[in-house]
Amino acid sequence: MCMRSLAVIVCLWSTSYLQAAELEWIQVSADGKSFVTAESQQRFVLWGFNYDHDRKSRLLEDYWDKEWQEIEADFAEMKALGANVVRIHIQFGKFMSAPDQPRKAALKKLGDLLELAEQTGLYLDLTGLGCYHKQDVPDWYDALSDQGRWEAQTHFWSAVAKRCAGSPAIFCYDLMNEPVVHGGKKKGTDWLGPGFAGKHFVQRITLSPDERTRPEIAAAWIKTLAQAIREQDSKHLITVGMVPWSLERKGLQSGFVPEKVSAHLDFICVHLYPEKGKVDEAIETLKGFDIGKPLVIEETFPLKSSPEEFEQFMLESRKYAEGWIGFYWGQSLQEYQQGTTISDAIMARWLEFFKQNGPRFKETQ
Repeated sequence: MCMRSLAVIVCLWSTSYLQAAELEWIQVSADGKSFVTAESQQRFVLWGFNYDHDRKSRLLEDYWDKEWQEIEADFAEMKALGANVVRIHIQFGKFMSAPDQPRKAALKKLGDLLELAEQTGLYLDLTGLGCYHKQDVPDWYDALSDQGRWEAQTHFWSAVAKRCAGSPAIFCYDLMNEPVVHGGKKKGTDWLGPGFAGKHFVQRITLSPDERTRPEIAAAWIKTLAQAIREQDSKHLITVGMVPWSLERKGLQSGFVPEKVSAHLDFICVHLYPEKGKVDEAIETLKGFDIGKPLVIEETFPLKSSPEEFEQFMLESRKYAEGWIGFYWGQSLQEYQQGTTISDAIMARWLEFFKQNGPRFKETQ
């Protein structure tokens, strides 16, 4: 283990079990507008990281069997930076060997992750049904009909929810990252959207034309998966990660119109990256997702804006959001500060902002 990993673990080891004992279940507040701890009824504001890949761009399941100590170090470091939630992305193909057969070994490792989260004092936003790497998608899964695919997805979520039901470390189940409903009049040919940096983040939930409207299909899909979860777990929150073009506006639309699909969601999530010179536009988009349920910016980062504009967006978004989840990729703030590339500088500034502003964003507004 590197000295960075050892130092962080030693720093937090003495307090980890105390934090685990204090980890309360999270629920939606009585007025339906925010999150609170179940016992003490203290407001809970999300401040955390997408832990979607490591510094080598590997997904979690690619290395959690042989490099568990690195994951422990990463969790400790995220906690030290001030995070209270970590978004985990798990792939369908790594958890299912057949449409109705979950992989026991994967569920066991998920259990290990729950224990680590409890010990570290971090909540998990558990995002499922990932197909980020095409090579990890089973051929039989791609060959299923729309209905067959939905049924396989219910088996995935049933198995995952059954394994996680008893853990207070689960903040929520995110049904899928950036789903869209097929919008063509002809049958589609690919379940996955275009790749980005070697990964496929957008995924279609249907390929066949349907007489129902796209929001009706999206709402039916959410209900189907939520019911599968609720048969195993009646307490943890459920959401889905929506793209900003889910709103009913001219141009590209996902079909996941917030006010039309959210009956079976406990809160709303949007992935929003402000663009240069368009901070006001990003805030207007965020307002479109504010439909009376808690609203979380589940993905954000200074990807398309200057650091100054990004910070402006973050500050102005406090009027609407109950949580923010950025990115952490297994590399420390100190390592980025010592780096020589533009990306190193961007990540260093982001992590500095995250560490310095955590108390301000997590406090009651």
